[in-house]
Amino acid sequence: MATLTFRVVNASIKGIIDLICRVDAAQLARVPLQGPLILVCNHINFLEVPLLYTYLQPRPLTGFAKAETWDNPVMARLFDIWGAIPIRRGEADVEAMRCGLEALQTGKILAIAPEGTRSGDGKLQCGFPGIVLMGLRSGAPMLPVVYYGGETYKSNMKRLKRTEFHILVGRPFYIHTNNHKLTRTLRQDITDEIMFQLAVLLPPENRGHYADLHAASETYLRFPEHSTSNLKGITS
Repeated sequence: MATLTFRVVNASIKGIIDLICRVDAAQLARVPLQGPLILVCNHINFLEVPLLYTYLQPRPLTGFAKAETWDNPVMARLFDIWGAIPIRRGEADVEAMRCGLEALQTGKILAIAPEGTRSGDGKLQCGFPGIVLMGLRSGAPMLPVVYYGGETYKSNMKRLKRTEFHILVGRPFYIHTNNHKLTRTLRQDITDEIMFQLAVLLPPENRGHYADLHAASETYLRFPEHSTSNLKGITS
């Protein structure tokens, strides 16, 4: 059961978000109520983290956040309330991976942004392959979740205008190696296949590094029975 502090903090933050954004979150209803599940997300700016946590309640959600966040006492307290997992960027953080796997094993939903850092402009950057190890070792399904519109919030706030913040949820999939050796090259190939599953959900101007959807492949992705690829029927 959520503590009073948890409920008050979430309600307050959600209220602030709703003041500055008009959030189109209807598709979040497609996110299962529990895990194990890996949410694969793009990362534009700081808005997505509090928005995702508050709008997905009461789902048992956790995610990775840069370790430097805990240098700020206020942010450290907030991210501890949310149960976020600190991760040291630019290195193989074994402890963070262990915590992520434990979260999945206990039925939680783990949010991961393969870009690793904020884009700022809303255009997809090249994904980092850490997500591949998490997916393979956990065996958990992956669900693509993308945002767009939030990249304009600063200019909108200056004009006292609410930002149109859109959230789209794709179809889940699993990753596998097809019995190939998991080399660095293969990990990046799988990561790129995952990132194209995000790109297709975004408007063309937000696809960035993954703009050419016709270059996408799905050699290492498997979709559940009675489901289809997010790339099916692409025309642009």
